[in-house]
Order: sequence, then structure tokens, then C-alpha cells
Amino acid sequence: MERLLCLLVGYLFGLFQTGYLYGRMNGIDIRQYGSGNSGTTNALRVLGKKAGLIVFAGDFLKTVIPCVAVRLLFRGSGMEHLLMLYTGLGVILGHNYPCYLGFRGGKGIAATAGILVASDIRVTLACLIVFVSLVAITRYVSLGSLVVVVVFWAMNAMFAFRGDYGLAAGTIWEYLGVAAVITLLAFWRHRANIVRLIHGNENPLWGKGKKK
Repeated sequence: MERLLCLLVGYLFGLFQTGYLYGRMNGIDIRQYGSGNSGTTNALRVLGKKAGLIVFAGDFLKTVIPCVAVRLLFRGSGMEHLLMLYTGLGVILGHNYPCYLGFRGGKGIAATAGILVASDIRVTLACLIVFVSLVAITRYVSLGSLVVVVVFWAMNAMFAFRGDYGLAAGTIWEYLGVAAVITLLAFWRHRANIVRLIHGNENPLWGKGKKK
């Protein structure tokens, strides 16, 4: 019951579509421009740096707030990390598939960053270093995002099996399963980017890429 409730609460938080709302404040539906989604990278490309920062902050905070609240609420139960992850998954689902916008939202990376910060500073720092390094070298946000979610899963697996999260008996594989769903969702939402990366015509964050 707690798992379902955390998913639902997370989904409701995820429905706060920062990119869509900010776009509407500027007279556009941001999903009709650029990559067609309402996330940070598209806001940055379409509306500029200020928009990118605001959208990231909104999508990041809408994940951090419920995830931290769940950790505090269930602290010491052996379930806080698992239920926090269910909450974060719910936020990502609400962000990616908002029911009131035809299930067309973002790609969930800023929301995933919120999960990282709410859960483990070690994983956060590792993912931040990997992301910044890859984007600086390749200029591809999509590549950095995909590698980060793999690092997220791998480090969560390591710390979970080591006992760092104090997970209740029998819940480690469930915890890693939820983390795997979050990782796979990122790959699914970036499937078009993956195709472009393979063919060498992905859109770089700055400068010009290869002609399509």
C-alpha cells in the first residue's frame, strides 16, 4: 500500500510541468519547438539560459521535496530508501507522461537528479562529475544523461548490497528493480537521441554538429 501511495504522490508532483508552464508564460507551447519535449535541454535551446535554469530548478525541486519527505517520514523503518525510490519513479512518470497534456512531457533527467540528491551524496557527486565531463568533451547532453543513469544504477547496486541503505530483508532486489525501471525509462525517452548518436548526427549543446 505504501509503495502505491508513494508512486501516486510522486506522479502528482511530476504533473507540475515547469517547462510547459514557463513556455506558456512566454506565449508558446514549448513542445511545439525544438526536440518537442518540455524538459530542461529543450527549454535551454528554445528559450535561452534563464529558461533552462528555471526549468531545471523546478523539475529538480519537484522531485527532491517529496523524496526527502518520504525519507523523513519512514526513517528507521528499513523502507525509507525503497519508498523514496518509488516516489522518485512516480515523479518521473508524471513528468514524462502528464495525463493532462496528452502524456507528452519531458525525459526525466532533471527529476532523476532530484532523486540522486535526495538519496546519496556520493552517487550525486559521481554522477555530476561524469555528466559534466562527458558533456564538456562531447557536447552531447543526451550521452551524458544516459551514462549517468547507468552509473546511478551501478552505484545503487553496490551500496545496497554493501548494506549502506539499511534495506529491509528481501527488498534489495526490489530496490534495484525500481532503480532499473528509472534507468530504462531514461533510455526509452532518449531512443531518438540514441539513434542520432549512433549515426553521428545528434544535436550538440553548443556549436554545430554534423549535417543530417
